[in-house]
Amino acid sequence: MKYSIHLLLFITLFHGDIDNKIYSLRKYSHVKTFYKSIAKEATKICLKNNIPPASLLAITGLESGWNKGYVGKISGNILSLNSTKKNRQLPALYLPTLIKENKVLFDSVKIKNYKPSELNWKKRPESYKKDYRPLPFRATTFNLAYFENNPSEKTKAHLQNITDFVTTFIGRKSRLKVYRNARKKMDSLVNIHGKKILLDEKTNIDFVNSIGGRPNSYNFRETWPKKVINILKKAGLVALSKQLNNGESFMIAWNKK
Repeated sequence: MKYSIHLLLFITLFHGDIDNKIYSLRKYSHVKTFYKSIAKEATKICLKNNIPPASLLAITGLESGWNKGYVGKISGNILSLNSTKKNRQLPALYLPTLIKENKVLFDSVKIKNYKPSELNWKKRPESYKKDYRPLPFRATTFNLAYFENNPSEKTKAHLQNITDFVTTFIGRKSRLKVYRNARKKMDSLVNIHGKKILLDEKTNIDFVNSIGGRPNSYNFRETWPKKVINILKKAGLVALSKQLNNGESFMIAWNKK
C-alpha cells in the first residue's frame, strides 16, 4: 500500500509537467475533494496561530497522499502526528490487501464483497500515529471505517489534527529547536508586517524549509521540502489561501486560473 501511495504521489506531482499548465494539480478530482473539506477552516486556524496556511495545506497533501493511505483514513490523522499515549495510538491490525489493486481494505462490510482468493491478509504493525476516532473506537480494532462512513466527523478530525499541529506539535515551547525557531520567526514577521505576511509565497517556502529537510525536524529527508513546495506551487495553494481569506468560496477560488 505504501508503494501505491508513493506511485500516486509521483503520478500526481509530475504528470502535470507534460501539459505545462499553471496549477496542474487542480485537474485531479481527489486533490480537489481533499482540499475542499478542509482548506477554508485550515486557513483560519493557521492565520490565528501564525502559521503560513499554504505550507500547511501542502504538507497535509504530501503526508496523507491526499487521504489515500489506510492509516490516515482509519485514524483521521492526515499529518502523521505521533502520540506517546497507548490509549491514543492506532493498534496493530490484521487487514487484507485487494490483490488486483494493491489496496488495503479495512471496512468489514466491503471486505465481505470479495472472494478469499482476491485478498492477501497480513498483520499490519502497531502505529504510533494519534487515533482521532471517538471513544469507544479510539485505539481499538473496532469500527475501522468510522470516518469513511461519517464524512462530517472525518472533516472535524482533520481540522483537529491541523489544530494539534499548529498549537502543540510546532509549538513555541517544543522540545525541538527547529520548531521553536520556526515559530519565533513567524511570530516576528507577523509583529512587523501583520498577518498578511503569512499569505506570501516566500514566507510559506521559508517555513517549509525551516521545519524539514534536516535531522531532528518534521522530516529529515532533504527531498521533503522540495516535494512540499512542489505541491504548494502546482496546486496554487498560496493563491487559494489568499482568496479564501478574502471570503471567496472554495469552488470559486479553486476554479480560478
